[in-house]
Amino acid sequence: MARRFVILGLILGLSALGYMTLGAVGSWSFLIPFRGAKLAALLLTGASIATATLLFQTITANRILTPSIMGFDSLYMAVLTVLVFTLGASGYAALPAPLLFFLNLGVMSALGILLFLALLAGGRGDMLKLVLTGIVLGILIRALSSFLQRMIDPSEFSSLQAASFARFTHVDPLLLGLSALVSIPAIALAWRMRHRLDVLSLGTEAATGLGEPPRRGQKQALVLICVLIGSATALAGPMSSGFSGPSNFLGLIVVALARMVTPSFRHAVLLPSAILVSGIVLIGGQTVMERVLHLSTPLPVVIELVGGLLFLVLLLRGSRQ
Repeated sequence: MARRFVILGLILGLSALGYMTLGAVGSWSFLIPFRGAKLAALLLTGASIATATLLFQTITANRILTPSIMGFDSLYMAVLTVLVFTLGASGYAALPAPLLFFLNLGVMSALGILLFLALLAGGRGDMLKLVLTGIVLGILIRALSSFLQRMIDPSEFSSLQAASFARFTHVDPLLLGLSALVSIPAIALAWRMRHRLDVLSLGTEAATGLGEPPRRGQKQALVLICVLIGSATALAGPMSSGFSGPSNFLGLIVVALARMVTPSFRHAVLLPSAILVSGIVLIGGQTVMERVLHLSTPLPVVIELVGGLLFLVLLLRGSRQ
């Protein structure tokens, strides 16, 4: 297992080196901080999404679910649409970046926690009901956002549309620092829960018998999930062509690959593995998109294509077992 982690670390290092050096033209004093900020944003976003997805799959006992499938990421577009609808494009643009970051993070986290707690309370262990309820709520939130967007002035809608895509081509160092202050402690807390997560993955009855209250662990994990996804989306914006957020299929891809590369039920293995794989996928994909394809094809389109195929494979494999 240690050898596999070394290999993943080497691949991640080579991906980062390639991103920083390939196609470098101009002064290194400009390129290093410029590309370094984007590299840090890719790493932070990938680590947040990978951790949140693994936590969510653990507490729901399902390996094909992600927070975005349950409708969480659609909250970002709802918040953004309400702000533009109420304040106008000029009022939205006048909001300070830190205020907008914490506003998105706070609203998304609060609504996400309420949403997931309601789903878990109403699901009562019925995973099918949990999934269907989450999908319906996600569709409802997107429909309300679409309704408000149709009422926005066309000139203001262009501002809304411009803010509806991932922003890895330019990263605000201040927002990057704020996101790091939120995400890194949340990832550290998830790492601290690694042994409890192993117990929670055994199921409600087994966790109770081993002295781990399932509801308490689920609620703590949900708070971390909402904070991580909210921070990543507030930093990078939605990374899905369908405005469903950066964890639409990225989390599904990296966690599934982590389980293949480092097969284990221990979260002490899965958490760092998923983070390393996520960094490789995001940095490698962004390098190809920027240096080879010259941004002719957005990275989210490729992630959705691969993620959709992987989702079908996992779904069909699960139905055969």
